[in-house]
Amino acid sequence: MATETEPLRFTAPGGHRLAGVLHHPRAAAGPDDPAARGVLLAHCFTCSKQVLTMTRLARGLAEHGYTVLRFDFTGLGESEGEFGTTNVASGVGDVTAASRALRARVPGPQALVGHSLGGAAALLAAPDLPEVGSVVTIGTPASPAHLARVRPDLDALPEGESTEVVIAGRPFEVERRFLDDLDDHDQQGAVAGLGRPLLVLHAVDDEVVPIGEGERIFAAARQPKAFHALLDTDHLLRDRAGSDRALALVAGWLDATLAVPATRS
Repeated sequence: MATETEPLRFTAPGGHRLAGVLHHPRAAAGPDDPAARGVLLAHCFTCSKQVLTMTRLARGLAEHGYTVLRFDFTGLGESEGEFGTTNVASGVGDVTAASRALRARVPGPQALVGHSLGGAAALLAAPDLPEVGSVVTIGTPASPAHLARVRPDLDALPEGESTEVVIAGRPFEVERRFLDDLDDHDQQGAVAGLGRPLLVLHAVDDEVVPIGEGERIFAAARQPKAFHALLDTDHLLRDRAGSDRALALVAGWLDATLAVPATRS
């Protein structure tokens, strides 16, 4: 199926303009047409909408018939703002703004698909987004506090100043408020009260976020839910076979869970 893309810009809660790419396969024929259903992709921490995980999912789901939005979080890729001043709360706000921007373009139910910390932001944002009928996480930690293992000694770091942290072998400058904010989010509670179908995908050999983190998310969720361990791939699903397997699982899950109203508890 031929697909088309267009740039889409929208405003984050902090006033920054965020950059996205909208993939739509064709004009929607009605509310039961897959093209009338939106899929929002939230990329991994410090990545961008151009990471292969996002581009392959976006193109594949659009070819499958869905309208898909991938976007850059504040201060990353083509989005405005300073990444070093962001935190988990601002990421949740970015997901909320992106969901509403997609909702303005696509009338049907919506799915959130989040990778790594983008999955954490999706899980935390979903309870306040009634348009979301299904959620998918890929390589996602069970809590943002998982990043605490990269946390430096904060006692000597004044408010407003930044420090370097190393994540997945890459150095980044972040402010103290980012590190302090990691403990302020009840992601497990959000999962337990999600009230939407949840698919958890996790690479068995993930060295950035161990698969036990995905198992904790799955254990906290209520039905309907599913867990799939991805073999012979890494955190970023860089090999084609791994990303193709993830795409097939996500597409099948969305076909099943967006075809009927989401089950709410």
